Amino acid sequence: MKNLSMFRFFGLAMFVFIACESETENEPQLPLVAEMVEDLSAPNDVIDRTTGQVLEEMPFQYFSLSENRVMTVDESWDLAFKGTTIRTNASKNVSAALVDGIFQEIKEIPETASFALDTETTLAIPTGSGNGWYSYNSTTHAIKPIPGKVILLQTSSGNYAKVEILSYYKGNPSDEELDPLTDEGATYTFQYVLQPNGTTTFE
Repeated sequence: MKNLSMFRFFGLAMFVFIACESETENEPQLPLVAEMVEDLSAPNDVIDRTTGQVLEEMPFQYFSLSENRVMTVDESWDLAFKGTTIRTNASKNVSAALVDGIFQEIKEIPETASFALDTETTLAIPTGSGNGWYSYNSTTHAIKPIPGKVILLQTSSGNYAKVEILSYYKGNPSDEELDPLTDEGATYTFQYVLQPNGTTTFE
């Protein structure tokens, strides 16, 4: 009788487990939504323009995509911003690839994407006008994101994300409104989509 009761117990437990597993598999997957980060201030070092000497060294601003917030250098951040420089957290194996494409139309990590880690001498996200995500106009002194440039990341948690820099100036002014001489620069607006399940798709 005791054996029969135990059999019934395990039978019921297996039924509940299978039922729960089936429900989990049949749960609809929520669509991924782009997160918007506005006016992330990351001022560059204060430099004497005549001598090139650094008068005041400014800190990087460390950002976690999974936490969607600024963090300290000792935490598991993904990207660090200062001036036009964007670093990746090589100590946490955060790698990046810069690709051409329309942000909304990139549905998965392309096979041709070449991911790299920051090193002491090179950046995974190149800096310099026309080299990476932005261009600099020497006449107007405007720094603008290059249309169609998307940053792909493998984050500190091993998940994939796509990032698009939308503006380098506070308030995300339009081209008509932008005045690079008076608008506050090094103040990022960007959007990103993070796939939290470890796959390489963004659907």
